[in-house]
Amino acid sequence: MMALETFPYDTAEHLKTPEDIALYIEAVLEDGDPALVADAIEVVARACDMA
Repeated sequence: MMALETFPYDTAEHLKTPEDIALYIEAVLEDGDPALVADAIEVVARACDMA
């Protein structure tokens, strides 16, 4: 059996516009998980080239 090749996935790479970011935050807030909200803030910061 061949080994499955995987690739890293970074959500921040897919948040290209303010609309993308708004939709992402909206989806995260609908989930209601505080840990996910904290992670989303970090993802949006990376998407906006903020450290």
